[in-house]
Amino acid sequence: MDKFSFLNAAHTGFIADLYEQYQKSPDSIEPSWKSFFQGYDLANELYEDETNIEIPQEVKKEFLVLELINGYRTRGHLFTKTNPVRERRHYEPTLEIENFGLSKEDLKTVFNAGQVLGLGSATLETIIDRLKEIYCDSIGIEYMYIRQPEEIKWWQDRLNKNANHADFNVDQKKYILKKLTQAVGFESFLQTKYVGQKRFSVEGGETVIPALATALKTAAEKYNVKECVLGMAHRGRLNTLTNIFKKPVRDLFSEFEGKDFDEENIDGDVKYHMGLTRSKTYQDGSEMRMNLLPNPSHLETVGPVAQGVARAKIDTLYNGNENAILPIIIHGDAAVAGQGVVYEVIQMSKLNGYKTGGTLHLVINNQVGFTTNYLDARSSTYCTDVAKVTLSPVLHVNADDVEAVCHAIELALEFRMTFKRDIFIDLLGYRKYGHNEGDEPRFTQPQLYKNISKHKNPRDIYVDQLIKENSIDASYAQNLQDEYKNLLEDKFLQAKSDETSRVIPFMEETWEGFVREGLSEMLNPIDTTYPKNKLEDITRVVSQNPEGVKFVRKAQRIIEGRAKMVFEDNKLDWGLAETLAYGSLLEEGFNVRISGQDVERGTFSHRHAILRDEVSEERINLLNTNKNNKGVMTIYNSLLSEYGVLGFDYGYAMAHPNTLTIWEAQFGDFGNGAQIMFDQYICAAEDKWKLQNGIVMLLPHGYEGQGSEHSSARIERYLQLCDYDNMTIANCTEPANMYHLLRRHMKRNHRKPLVVFTPKSLLRHPKAVNTIEELAEGGFQEVIDDTIINKANVKKVVFCSGKFYYDMLEERENLGNETVALVRIEQLFPLHEEKIQAVIDSYPSDVEFVWAQEEPENMGAWSYMLQRFKLVPLSVASLRFFSVPAAGSSARFKKRHQEILNKVFQS
Repeated sequence: MDKFSFLNAAHTGFIADLYEQYQKSPDSIEPSWKSFFQGYDLANELYEDETNIEIPQEVKKEFLVLELINGYRTRGHLFTKTNPVRERRHYEPTLEIENFGLSKEDLKTVFNAGQVLGLGSATLETIIDRLKEIYCDSIGIEYMYIRQPEEIKWWQDRLNKNANHADFNVDQKKYILKKLTQAVGFESFLQTKYVGQKRFSVEGGETVIPALATALKTAAEKYNVKECVLGMAHRGRLNTLTNIFKKPVRDLFSEFEGKDFDEENIDGDVKYHMGLTRSKTYQDGSEMRMNLLPNPSHLETVGPVAQGVARAKIDTLYNGNENAILPIIIHGDAAVAGQGVVYEVIQMSKLNGYKTGGTLHLVINNQVGFTTNYLDARSSTYCTDVAKVTLSPVLHVNADDVEAVCHAIELALEFRMTFKRDIFIDLLGYRKYGHNEGDEPRFTQPQLYKNISKHKNPRDIYVDQLIKENSIDASYAQNLQDEYKNLLEDKFLQAKSDETSRVIPFMEETWEGFVREGLSEMLNPIDTTYPKNKLEDITRVVSQNPEGVKFVRKAQRIIEGRAKMVFEDNKLDWGLAETLAYGSLLEEGFNVRISGQDVERGTFSHRHAILRDEVSEERINLLNTNKNNKGVMTIYNSLLSEYGVLGFDYGYAMAHPNTLTIWEAQFGDFGNGAQIMFDQYICAAEDKWKLQNGIVMLLPHGYEGQGSEHSSARIERYLQLCDYDNMTIANCTEPANMYHLLRRHMKRNHRKPLVVFTPKSLLRHPKAVNTIEELAEGGFQEVIDDTIINKANVKKVVFCSGKFYYDMLEERENLGNETVALVRIEQLFPLHEEKIQAVIDSYPSDVEFVWAQEEPENMGAWSYMLQRFKLVPLSVASLRFFSVPAAGSSARFKKRHQEILNKVFQS
């Protein structure tokens, strides 16, 4: 084989699969392939016994032409006209016919292989022209790595149609020009009125606006898509808000004027981070609800959030119909290649707990990231190569060719709706200015920006094209431009008279009936009681096998043990209390969604929400077998991701506040991997965007001598994120309190994120149990006083939280100490000062007050208590300052742990 042969590059596996299919059922494959294989079989039949007779040259050349066709299909994207401002890199071998064993003498020869391109029998010259049209013009496509023959065939049939070129009528072209005029005119107007102000313009990629408009219009009118969820970072966001989502331009100009927000208790955010929800009715009567999510500056963070919002709507509004909603994520080229959360989200795309029926990924490719050249920004050929992880097709498009861009997005949408799979569009353009409009890009890319300064914008390019083909005249284009500019000018003048800016709530209709509440409302008592007989009925449901189901012996003992806890011992452990919290909420009409690594069983084997039939291995959630349920529980073991999964579940909770949405970390310190979600969304979204969210995060925490990893959930970090009323943070010591905490969370008329430091050893601690009556009749206790000790004898009151309480309780019993009281602060934030003060007042006036913790002094809740606990002076009993949460040696851990206990009980 010649070293330049493309037989190695051709998708031989696909051809082999197709040939095998042909042998089984000749009529099941494309007619052109059928004809080809018939010729191949005939050649083999005629010559298989004629070892001295060569296969005719014309038959051999048919195969060589097929290799050429597959060469273009596989590598044609490397030789396109997709870069508007730079020369393409050169790749070898090229697509020259000599590299396929063909020569210029063959150009006039007619080949039957042309049938696979929809040409019929055609000369090699015609075949090559067709291949260049399809694969090497303004659109380059990567799809031959796909492993599903029906998808490969779909692409080949679809690309043959119009030779992969747009076929828009005059009205459609005028619509595209209108949207492109808006996109270019908007940026030009802002550059004139607000010189040097940051806006992160989309100049150089303006065709994204007509592309989005085309995608949404087509989705609504052709595919009956009811809703779109769009996540994007800052570049082009203001243009999208204005020209796609119809944000009032006057409001936007007020933000540019730097006016304060109209509410004292809202800090708001910069204008290019804001979100918006609106409905649009198209000319044919189709309606679409469109959601542009608010986002922080952390690029790609919004991706998993958008997926979670989409999935929540699929589950709750559209009865599982993934085609009713369209997720779109707009990336930057440097971010899509460099940010790991992109990979995490892409790996969710086919998973049962996270799939959304395929996402349209649109990359605004500036060919530079901040000041970093693309050659320094990635090792892969394309910024979109992460798409190959899930064998998702990629369309690379020249951003100057607006019709090619709109054609590509229609192709992408059709693929998504047909196969419910992700697809990427790489919109190859440029960035007219620096990273922001105050930047000087020539410092780092002088030659590139010399080219850009001379380059026509895509609107002017398109106007010239339309005039040349007699679709419009020059006055039509000018009138469009003047009309839009006059509108902007009018709104600009109106905005001058506005005194304030406003933050428009996101997805306001979803949150109808919920109110934004402050500190006092967060501390109000909530009735979380639930009838004892109903809890007993739920226990029966989760402690017996459904008819015909058999569990493995160990699982059987676990579910039978649930009944024993309630009906014989009346000592309920953590797992059962948690189960009854979910079961009672399901009966009251709430849904429950839990996800995270190993949550079905629980990292510490305490939950067992999903059991498997011993024979069929069917997944069974006993809570869902309850006939009294008005809600549904879903629980999914997640991919090994924290950032992406927490972002997804945050989005899910955003879109459905009546679902108890829980993300559980395998260990509490795994939250480190999702810190951006905590910092940018969870703690701040209500203040920035008026956006409530009821996401619950369970972070296992406790020092059991297992080393520095997985001991601490880093309590100090979450407490540092607290302002006055932005979330709830708890560290419960009793199963009943956990039960009431979860129920309280859902029965409030507002939603705040809830962080719970959950136990490990307490899951089976003999003293960490409660009666069924304490679940049925009790309520959440923000503070639990010491009811064992005689208060008259107390010399020291020790405030503590979580599992360390039981360590001190055991030490007190061992010492026979009757002078140290142990008071548990179950809700760390917000502190219920009134209840804590009542506890303080119940002790003698001369007692010493101590905060005790198992963490080092620079970790845990101590620094927070030092700042926020103002009721009495506190001293601390803890380890000294350390860089690691705990010692790696179990012997050293025990020694240090005992040192803290000694401090607590020393006189």
